[in-house]
Amino acid sequence: MEVILLEKVDNLGGIGDKVKVKPGYGRNYLLPQGKACAATVENLAKLEARRAELEKKAEGDLSLALERAEKLKDISIRLSAKVGAEGKLFGSIGTVDIAQACEEAGVHVERSEVRLPDGPIRVAGEHQVELHLHSDVNVPLQVTVEGEEVVEE
Repeated sequence: MEVILLEKVDNLGGIGDKVKVKPGYGRNYLLPQGKACAATVENLAKLEARRAELEKKAEGDLSLALERAEKLKDISIRLSAKVGAEGKLFGSIGTVDIAQACEEAGVHVERSEVRLPDGPIRVAGEHQVELHLHSDVNVPLQVTVEGEEVVEE
């Protein structure tokens, strides 16, 4: 399936690129999300007419992501969770918990923007998390998980 990209997509291309993708990826993700349109002669003509508008929108999105990255640069998140004897958490710290902690710190972060390289955090200590704010903007975030000892009776 050939599509024309309406915005920059990681590992695929930029605005106006005509790319060949698997049909399921195109139909189920790119087209419904508004990231691409079918590669037809009419759509190519429409794209050329709207190219300046799309590039201006992409530039605005990038500047917003850079502003958020500047705010997040100096932030360190502290979370507390109950731990067992060896420092392992009861449960885990996931993307939702980190996104909520960023909200409380005053910066809006979507759950889908939090990237956990090793999966959910399951041990107390310091962890490096990456925030993917834009296809060109990634911000490292220091997350410290403090353990609350559970007292057995």
